[in-house]
Amino acid sequence: MTDQLSRVFAALADPTRRDMVARLTEADHTVNDLAAPYDVSLQAVSKHLKVLEDAGLVTRTREAQRRPVHLEAEVFDLMTKWIERYRRQAEERFARLDAVLKQLQDDTTDTHTTPQEGTAS
Repeated sequence: MTDQLSRVFAALADPTRRDMVARLTEADHTVNDLAAPYDVSLQAVSKHLKVLEDAGLVTRTREAQRRPVHLEAEVFDLMTKWIERYRRQAEERFARLDAVLKQLQDDTTDTHTTPQEGTAS
């Protein structure tokens, strides 16, 4: 897995990392802040952050003694473009399927209609 999109999806495959990303959408956090709700070591949280960092989803900066973790939201643009392309293709396929089903329904309706009584033959 060398391309960034694969690394991003792989990083987000883990529910703990997805939760961390969700929390980072609200504000930057320190490692201690991010670790607080989990029953894991700081080392485990740091490993999760390293995966997110390698995928380009987060960066760590230095502010005096703090090292806040910052979400790099532009990475989501890459994911969104990829998803959007396939969503459009799926919608086009569904639209074609709807057209075929409608045509089949119209054809079935036409073959099941009977001539009205009282009409001249």
